[in-house]
Amino acid sequence: MTDTSSRAEGLSAYIAVTAAYWAFMLTDGALRMLVLLHFHTLGFSPVQLAYLFVLYEIAGVVTNLSAGWIAARFGLTSTLYAGLGLQVLALLALAQLDPDWAVGASVVFVMVVQGASGVAKDLAKMSSKSAVKLLAPAEDGGLFRWVALLTGSKNMVKGAGFLLGAALLATLGFVWAVLGMAAILAAILLTVLVAMPPGLPKGRKGTKFSEVFSKSPNVNWLSAARVFLFGARDVWFVVGIPIYFYAVLSDGTTAGNRTAFFLIGTFMAVWVILYGLVQANAPRILRAKIRPSAELVNAARGWAWSLAMVPLLLTSAAMLSDGPTIWLTGIVVAGLLVFGAIFAVNSSLHSYLILSFTKAERVTMDVGFYYMANAAGRLAGTLLSGLTYQAGGLPAMLGTATVMVGLSAIMVTFLRAEDG
Repeated sequence: MTDTSSRAEGLSAYIAVTAAYWAFMLTDGALRMLVLLHFHTLGFSPVQLAYLFVLYEIAGVVTNLSAGWIAARFGLTSTLYAGLGLQVLALLALAQLDPDWAVGASVVFVMVVQGASGVAKDLAKMSSKSAVKLLAPAEDGGLFRWVALLTGSKNMVKGAGFLLGAALLATLGFVWAVLGMAAILAAILLTVLVAMPPGLPKGRKGTKFSEVFSKSPNVNWLSAARVFLFGARDVWFVVGIPIYFYAVLSDGTTAGNRTAFFLIGTFMAVWVILYGLVQANAPRILRAKIRPSAELVNAARGWAWSLAMVPLLLTSAAMLSDGPTIWLTGIVVAGLLVFGAIFAVNSSLHSYLILSFTKAERVTMDVGFYYMANAAGRLAGTLLSGLTYQAGGLPAMLGTATVMVGLSAIMVTFLRAEDG
């Protein structure tokens, strides 16, 4: 096979993987917003809302640890197809939710279904991110450009999913919205099954599960940093900020609730879309094409400490306010958009560095381990989002985010540049 045909094959496989990942993340974002807003209107407290997503995040920790080994053993396409298929089943199951069930039964049922969705999401994510390491061109910063494009575009699509979920809830209702998403994702899965080109590894028999745990200090420090980075985001993103905005925007009427749904969904969508847009352009922002890896490791330290300043300032503003007010809401919106832009550069740098630090023969295992840490951070952030907001409101929630970003920055200072 010629070098040109090999590159074309690799690009085709990358496009197919990216398209499948886009479809998945659209439904994932929509489902999160559907569940959050639907159950908030049923009277669930912030802590109960956080419980709905706990198993989703726990499943991510377990799945990422094992999915890297599964992909190394059975091939990347197997884990990608499994993720898409399981998400279809999770959506169909969620449509069976009965509003007449007791609160406890509803919480348990949704937790289990969300857990299945969490497994599906991380199977698809690990497969897609690992594929980049294997398919990206080695020259001219190709790895950073391809991983930034995949990650950034994914988050823009997920942001559109937040808006889609809020819109579907307000127009079609919960059940029909979920069934519609299941039908679309099933069609995407069938298309990918038929059209997936060759180019991804089929797996290596004899791969041991113990190989999942990395012996690389850089992989381990970066994974630790990822725990606190994503914990700092989800501590406000998952429950606290949507509920805070609902308190400011809703007047308690049906029309007011619908308006609040659209505005909250729009903010969450805009935040994630802009975050994804910055991620996709991170190589250009960092001039990665002309900078060696050592300089990018140093840049990661500076960007990490810059991020910590934003929630610190927001916490100070929240402590000076008497409660939810319009002026505070304006400051929070502006501050979180700035946070999103700086967070995007940090996240994109991390996603590049993990692929840079790992070797091709163990990429799925290192990426799985790294995203296990990512899921652990989201789990901590999810739990703390409901707990801190219910216990201390906006100041406690944003103060927790500040501490977690600071811890992430400390972990990044231990990274060391590697040859090549």
